[in-house]
Amino acid sequence: MKVVAFNGSPRREGNTARLIRELFKPLEEQGIECELVNLSGEISAGCTACMKCREKRDGRCAVDTDGLNVCLEKMVEADGIVIGSPTYFAALNAETKALIDRAGYASKGQVNNPLRLKVGAAVVAVRRAGALNVFQAINNFFFINEMIVPGSTYWNLGLGKASGDVEQDEEGLRTMQRLGENMAWLLRKIKAEP
Repeated sequence: MKVVAFNGSPRREGNTARLIRELFKPLEEQGIECELVNLSGEISAGCTACMKCREKRDGRCAVDTDGLNVCLEKMVEADGIVIGSPTYFAALNAETKALIDRAGYASKGQVNNPLRLKVGAAVVAVRRAGALNVFQAINNFFFINEMIVPGSTYWNLGLGKASGDVEQDEEGLRTMQRLGENMAWLLRKIKAEP
């Protein structure tokens, strides 16, 4: 089994990445392969609404000048998908929004959505407020793609401003650990089905 996580933060080793790595710990302890993909510098633009992905129906974005299609391939190959974003003005940052819009539109354009019934988890880094908007936006991507979303002991977020501050957020770290445990449990249950 494999989980791929997309770190939307321009800080490759910032709070979002640290929260994702905390979520990875229980997954890796149970033998689930985990991969972290940094979106910064990989996705250059949002959806242009060109509609070519709906015409071709091949699960790829027609804009092939950046790493979005590589991200889509990783999503299709994985059993679980984590999308992490920092909170910018109470919303997703641009890289995460571009991933959601373009990947969502291209995958939904296929006859059989390849993301259907995969496990999805949102991870949000926030300084103070606005994280629930980000959490909801990521979960909306999972829900519209018919994915299964596990819960945790609290909303999947960690508090911190400077890189590394989330490591002082004990509740946030516990939330990520439980999220990883619940994700691993759910992945095993799904894989056990005939």
